[in-house]
Amino acid sequence: MSRITRPEQPDVPRPPEPSRARVARIERKTRETEVLLQLNLDGTGISKVETTIPFLNHMLEAWAKHGLMDLTVDARGDTEVDLHHTVEDVGICLGKAFKEAIGDKKGIVRYGVASIPMDEALVSGSVDISGRPFLVFNVPLMRTRVANFDLDLLKDFFRAFAFNGDLTLHVNLHYGENLHHIAEAVFKAAGRALAEATRLNPRIEGVLSTKGNL
Repeated sequence: MSRITRPEQPDVPRPPEPSRARVARIERKTRETEVLLQLNLDGTGISKVETTIPFLNHMLEAWAKHGLMDLTVDARGDTEVDLHHTVEDVGICLGKAFKEAIGDKKGIVRYGVASIPMDEALVSGSVDISGRPFLVFNVPLMRTRVANFDLDLLKDFFRAFAFNGDLTLHVNLHYGENLHHIAEAVFKAAGRALAEATRLNPRIEGVLSTKGNL
């Protein structure tokens, strides 16, 4: 009776464990706002967000869930004057937390791309954790609102995030009609692209750059 032998399975390299916990805690206090933000890049998408701006809360929760990053935000600001200060300062803190949490960038994939459909809307996000802050935001939502939220603040938020996080971010709306769907797809696309860009790959030694640093 012949014996069936199974071929040996090659060892599949596993993603390296981060050399340290990729977490950060940022506090920012000005005459206009007070923000406490905590970020874990290697989370599961758990979030606890309170900015006093319900629409922003919802968008940040979507960003964390689909980016698989744990996020806690407690923000207060002079929203009776304008929402701008709070929205921008949360973006600043999120960018600073991202930069601190990512650390020396060793072993990260560095680039991430995601295209997210939400019903009739389609948005793509592309990220390069490059050390060169830049934002391209082709999402024409000027002078439009969802509830009391001015959607032109989205560009201010992502500019603050990209420039304080030292990364290049491109966000492009391909098409869409419903403003809520478009805005939510923007945050989900950015979150998914960041999840890919921050992923560790065992084949990458040091940082993924011909210069040797990012």
